[in-house]
Amino acid sequence: MAARILLIEDDPRLAEMVSEYLGQAGFRVSAAGSGKEGLERLAREPFDALVLDLTLPDMDGLEVCRQLRARADTPVLMLTARGDAMDRVVGLEAGADDYLPKPFEPRELLARLRAILRRRSGSEAGDVLRFGRVEIDRGARALRLDGAERPLTGYQFALLLALAENAGRVMSRDALMDRLKGEPLEAFDRSIDVHVSRIRQALEDDPKHPRRILTVRGAGYVFAKAQD
Repeated sequence: MAARILLIEDDPRLAEMVSEYLGQAGFRVSAAGSGKEGLERLAREPFDALVLDLTLPDMDGLEVCRQLRARADTPVLMLTARGDAMDRVVGLEAGADDYLPKPFEPRELLARLRAILRRRSGSEAGDVLRFGRVEIDRGARALRLDGAERPLTGYQFALLLALAENAGRVMSRDALMDRLKGEPLEAFDRSIDVHVSRIRQALEDDPKHPRRILTVRGAGYVFAKAQD
């Protein structure tokens, strides 16, 4: 079945172009011209991914992303005319899976969208890694703490899995980026740090004093083998 994509974009010409291109690639695309309309569609209908413009007429795309993340983990590809690295960091902190500056090549949009959908489908075996109260389900691509599922984006789950599969071993940022090669995010230094921070918020009892994902100054991160 074709994946359903919701495009939230207030530029009618760009929305038409993207919808047509993704439609030709086999996706079922619906479009919304405002954040409010997009959130209403997301509440009523199931979508496999969201392509979200950062600048909307009624609300910031970051706020749309935050409201979505409060209730669902639908993959989000954020579009913006701003290409500054800090804007990317803010987008990641809001819960976006990937970030594509305008203007962009339609082929790159398609490649990035397919990548986040591949991560969500989960090709790994369906076994579960257990560390005390923590369960990392490869097949379901789910993180559970005390049996309750904790929300992560697709990229964050892939990063957590890379750390957990190497529990007890210090992983440098370069090693993690290499492990996640092929993921759509560009490798700029703070991307890993931002995602680790988001994972800690989901995983740690006290994210400011982590006990499960530890920072090794000047070296990288390590996932603790022994956990409560």
